[in-house]
Amino acid sequence: MCEDPILVDDWHPVEASASIAGGRLVATHLLDREIVLWRAADGAVRAWEDRCPHRGTRLSIGHRVGQEVVCRYHGWRYDAEGRCTAIPAHPELAGRARARVTSFRVQESYGLVWVSLGEPALQVPSFPEYHDVGLRRVHCGPYEVEASGPRIVENFLDMAHFPFVHEGILGETARTEVRDYAVGSFDDGQGGRGVQARHCFFWQPQTNTLAQGGSDVEYAYRVVRALTAILNKLPQAQHAFREAISLHVQPLEQERSRVWMLLALTNFEQTDEELRAFQDRIFLQDKPILENQVPKRLPLDPGAERSVRCDRLSVAYRRYLRELGLRYGVIHPEETADAKASEEAAESIEHARTGIVGNAASSG
Repeated sequence: MCEDPILVDDWHPVEASASIAGGRLVATHLLDREIVLWRAADGAVRAWEDRCPHRGTRLSIGHRVGQEVVCRYHGWRYDAEGRCTAIPAHPELAGRARARVTSFRVQESYGLVWVSLGEPALQVPSFPEYHDVGLRRVHCGPYEVEASGPRIVENFLDMAHFPFVHEGILGETARTEVRDYAVGSFDDGQGGRGVQARHCFFWQPQTNTLAQGGSDVEYAYRVVRALTAILNKLPQAQHAFREAISLHVQPLEQERSRVWMLLALTNFEQTDEELRAFQDRIFLQDKPILENQVPKRLPLDPGAERSVRCDRLSVAYRRYLRELGLRYGVIHPEETADAKASEEAAESIEHARTGIVGNAASSG
C-alpha cells in the first residue's frame, strides 16, 4: 500500500465520467488500492475500497438494488454512505450492523472522475485551456503501460526522442538538434507549483493532423503536479493552429500506470475518432520505450544517469520531485547511496576472501 503523502494527498484521474452510469459498478486501481466506482441517486460518484468488510470479496462483482450495493458472496448491502443496511443471514441486524465500507474523496472535472486516498490540500490540477471557448475538447486514452508515473511524465517533456521514436511525424533523423530553451519555476495561482519550459523550438514533418508539410513548432511545457504535465503548441501566426495537451498519470502501482490525455485545440474539421487515432499512434510508439527503461522507477540521484544540455527540463523535473519529497515510482538519492554502500561492502568482503583487489590478483 502506498504511504507517500505527496500522492496519497493528491487527486488522480481514475475513469471517464460517462462510464459511471446505468447502475454500473466499475472496478479500478490507484496507488496499490483496488477501488469500485458507482453513481448514486444524488448524481454523485462514490469511490469505495473494492472490498466487502465481511469476508473481503470485491464489491465490483456484486450488483445494485435501488440505491444500495449488494455483495455477491453473502448478500450484505451497503447504502450510498457505505453503511451496512442488511445482513441476510441475520435479518434482525438490519440497520444495526457496524460494518462500513472504506470510502474515498471523489469529484468530477474535465469529464473525468478524480479520487484522492488522503486529505488533499489542493484542487484537481488546473487546465484552463480546457475551458477556452475557442478550443475543441477531446479525451484520449486511457493507455496502459508497464512503467512508473515519473518516467512517463519525463518522456512527455522530452524533445530529443522525436526523430527516433516518432520519425516522420514529430521529427526526422535528418534534423535532430534540440535548440536551447528556457526553464523556470511555475505557479498555478492556486497553491500548486511546478516547473516550466518556454521557447522550445523543434522542426516537425507533421506538426498536427491537418498539416500538409513540415515546419518549426514552438512548444511550451509546464509540470503542475508530480504526475501531471501540460504542453502547448503555440501558433506561429495569427489564427494559426493551437493545441494544448494535458497528460495525467493514474499510478496503479509503482511500476504500472494508466495514462489519460485531454486535448484542447482549434481543429474542428476532423472527428474525435481521427484525433484519438493520431494520439494513439504517438503514445503506442512511446510505450515500448517506456517499458524498456531500466530501472523502471525514475532515479532522482543527479549522478544516476548521464544528462546533457537538451535534458534541462528533465533535470528540473527530477529536482522538483526531490524537493517535493516524492518516494513512489522513483529511486530516491538515499536509496542509490545505500545500494552503492552495500555493493562496496560486498566487494570489500569478497576481496578479503579471495585476495583479489579490483581486477588484479594480489601478488603477495
